[in-house]
Amino acid sequence: MNFLTMTIGYGLAACVLLVVWLFLLGQTNPRIMLQDYPRDVQAAVPPKTAQERRQTVYWAIPLFLLFLGFPVAAALTAEAAGADILTIALCAFGVGVVINLFDLLILDWLLFCTWTPHFVVLPGTEGMAGYKDYGQHFRGFLTGTVISAALSAIISGAVYVI
Repeated sequence: MNFLTMTIGYGLAACVLLVVWLFLLGQTNPRIMLQDYPRDVQAAVPPKTAQERRQTVYWAIPLFLLFLGFPVAAALTAEAAGADILTIALCAFGVGVVINLFDLLILDWLLFCTWTPHFVVLPGTEGMAGYKDYGQHFRGFLTGTVISAALSAIISGAVYVI
């Protein structure tokens, strides 16, 4: 089995579900993601309501399952194919990297920063500088990479032991 192809396949499948999740979220209430907006945008709008804070938790559950489930599935597939623990870890990490790169390059930099369609702009924040802050998204990418590395170590250890 080609582990690179498998890793990219799981990663791209997760990206498709991420786009679906974001589309549904955007149709429901984009303010649910307020904590991920640039600081100047956050400061220009009222804080989340109690209902929005509850919705954030509900929407975070499937996102958490997506970010955890696909690396676990890749690790289990690699283990079933007889991979060693390092390959299992790299498969889990690779899925996280694919998701993280897609998020940075396509969703954050291309969609959010470059295009900035009306559906990502919160009312009253049109034209704010934060929408073009590529650095904020790159810092988020670095954080996501560190989290992916830590999760892949935990996932590979659990999969290899079990």
